[in-house]
Amino acid sequence: MQKTRKSISKRFKITGTGKVMRKSPNTRHLLSGKSRKQRRRANKDKRVDSGFEKKMLASMPFA
Repeated sequence: MQKTRKSISKRFKITGTGKVMRKSPNTRHLLSGKSRKQRRRANKDKRVDSGFEKKMLASMPFA
């Protein structure tokens, strides 16, 4: 039986077109020391590299 890897499904999401997205790091605390530009760019989700996408999709068969 295929199972979903819960740790991966909580950290990544799959878009409607099949892209795998991830959250940006460095957004939890110590934000006053980061520039406005850095904080703004970190708010947006990033696309997972194509080399890892296949692994992610295999770990989330039902997503």
